[in-house]
Amino acid sequence: MDTLLFRAATMADLDNLCVLENQCFSYDQIGRRSFRRLLQSPTAHLYVALLAEQLVAYAIVLTRCNSRYCRLYSMATGPAARGKGIAKYLLTEIITRLQPRYNGMRLEVKTNNPGGLELYRKLGFEVIDVLPGYYSDGDNGYRMQLTWNDNANI
Repeated sequence: MDTLLFRAATMADLDNLCVLENQCFSYDQIGRRSFRRLLQSPTAHLYVALLAEQLVAYAIVLTRCNSRYCRLYSMATGPAARGKGIAKYLLTEIITRLQPRYNGMRLEVKTNNPGGLELYRKLGFEVIDVLPGYYSDGDNGYRMQLTWNDNANI
């Protein structure tokens, strides 16, 4: 595999983030204006993975000053990059960076997303709530949580 690079996203990544978003999601898409706002927000942390200098994945983590849990807001891996461990690598790097400041991470995922569910479970996330009709296309979701102290899989 080519060299995989992990780094914080910058405004220069905006076009590629929008392209990746459109490749990965047909529902609840993040638009250009929202990506721009997230890139500028002190409480949003965008990370990207590059393979052969091409942006192939991103993850957005939201934080709040009054919460000991951060939230994985969105994560996407381009179709051509799937199945290569890139999402696991990206999320593991993010968790490693955030562990000193937070007690854990929460996220929402579609109940019919087997790849996402498998990844999150392998990393130690557990379902803490079922969210009927959570997504704009009517699909149900799970709220999942990872508490650092309970996790031995990172």
